[in-house]
Amino acid sequence: MVGPYRGLFDGPGVKAFVLAGFVGRMPMSMLGIGIVFLISALTGSYATAGAVAGTTSVAFAVAAPLTGRLVDRFGQSRVIPPFAVVNALALASLMLSTGLRLPDWTLYASGLVVGATSLSLGSMVRARWSAIHGGSGKLHTAFAFESVVDEVIFVTGPALVTVLATLLSPYAGLAVALAFMIVGSLALAAQRRTQPPVQEVRSAGGTPILIPGIALLSCVFLAMGAVFGSVDLITVAFADEHGVKPAAGFLLASFAGGSMVSGLWFGSRHWQMSLRGRFVRALFLFAVGLLPILFIGDVRIMAAALFLAGFAISPTLITGFSLTERLVPPSLLTEGMAWISTALGFGVAIGAWAGGRLTELFGASNAYVFSSGAAILAVVVGIAGSNLLRLPEAPSPAKT
Repeated sequence: MVGPYRGLFDGPGVKAFVLAGFVGRMPMSMLGIGIVFLISALTGSYATAGAVAGTTSVAFAVAAPLTGRLVDRFGQSRVIPPFAVVNALALASLMLSTGLRLPDWTLYASGLVVGATSLSLGSMVRARWSAIHGGSGKLHTAFAFESVVDEVIFVTGPALVTVLATLLSPYAGLAVALAFMIVGSLALAAQRRTQPPVQEVRSAGGTPILIPGIALLSCVFLAMGAVFGSVDLITVAFADEHGVKPAAGFLLASFAGGSMVSGLWFGSRHWQMSLRGRFVRALFLFAVGLLPILFIGDVRIMAAALFLAGFAISPTLITGFSLTERLVPPSLLTEGMAWISTALGFGVAIGAWAGGRLTELFGASNAYVFSSGAAILAVVVGIAGSNLLRLPEAPSPAKT
């Protein structure tokens, strides 16, 4: 399994941007659950907590493609620093507004700015890998590695926030997320040697979302994001209902842990199956894997079920980003990747809002029906539109 990963980090500056990207991306698994913990602890309302977390995700989803276009046009080193500074100030404002019991609109306003200034560092890191290994078999392995990094973040982030928020202070999780964001983002901006070159945009004012395949992928990842957003919030409530709220982070870590294990395996293989075929099959397994959580009422069994349910996440994300890299022109690559993040962000927002409402109305276990339904919707859309993901006949990077 380790073989294909050997030599991946040998290039000049590669280790530095990988490490910076890892640190800077930690908040993506910490913000949502950190906001839920903080607001639910101080207001007692999961609905408000989910709505504010959803507002943050929607703002990120709307702004990410615009930020991606700025990065493609001006370069990462010029765009990252001002966004990082404003993001830090907005997150501090959200914590302060909550602590001072200011009106709810201040929470939504702060969350809006937090989301709008959050950077899609995962897209930027993948764009660096594309600039280094584009057209070679190593790109498949690099994208697999990045998916594993994402899952390591989603394993450690929720658990860290849970420990900090429940054992130290409701503010602690978001404060640590803020520190990770500033350090990682500015460190990535400083890695000028490996940032993709700014390329002249040759398309006539086009945007990647108008490419049919990218539009389809965005719809699929919208539904997947709804799964992630709802599972995050519902699982916190599930643990709370069973009297073990501190276990919520570890339940979510189990979900991401399954994805991490499958990502390592998936990236170590040289696949003969097409990207399109891998994507559709991974989606199907994703939906099937979520069904058992509808029938579980024990926390320990739920941890095992979430671990198994996470197995199809990494393969789906890896193939989705690989398809995106093949479908969009190089001059729009960061924006194209950002549209996938945007779709996920919108989905997370929908899932967080729906999960909060359904949890308060029907209880956590019953609210998981929404998560499973969103996964099934992703499969239906992906299979129905799979012809839009057919690539021109050419050697796949995964086969070299």
